[in-house]
Amino acid sequence: MFTALDLDPAELDQHDRNFVTQVRQFGWFGTHVFGDEDVPAFSYTTGFWVNHGHPELIVFGLKRELAHDVFWHTWNDLPKGRPVSIGVAVADVLESVSVYFLPVDRAKYADYLGWSRWFYRGDDFECLQLVIPTTSGVFPWHPDASKGFLAAQRDLTAGNWAGRQLQ
Repeated sequence: MFTALDLDPAELDQHDRNFVTQVRQFGWFGTHVFGDEDVPAFSYTTGFWVNHGHPELIVFGLKRELAHDVFWHTWNDLPKGRPVSIGVAVADVLESVSVYFLPVDRAKYADYLGWSRWFYRGDDFECLQLVIPTTSGVFPWHPDASKGFLAAQRDLTAGNWAGRQLQ
């Protein structure tokens, strides 16, 4: 797999070199995108796929620091043979609520995974969306999910939260 790790550093600008250096030094890099009126804030990883063959992660609705901590926790579990469980409730990621990891549709990569796409020189990598509930445990596909909560989330699956949306 050809990635930005294979590029000549002399051909990269300082920001690109810093990004690649972080992936070399720590194995992954976390990008946080500040939200605006059209898109909520989110964070995602780059480096999980190339270094562990594990899908990259993206999450909406977590503060940058908490997202980074969750990513580190997941990263540290990978060499221990503990990949995340896909499509089922997972209880050991956040302290008081379960979460879901759902496959991200590649058609959504261009809108949300810019640095990962640059790093991997395209879309030839996998990514999972870490879906968090409200503090009371309501997921975005539940009919009781508020409009405000839904506005802070994005469904990056192939549709209806990977088939969980109640009709």
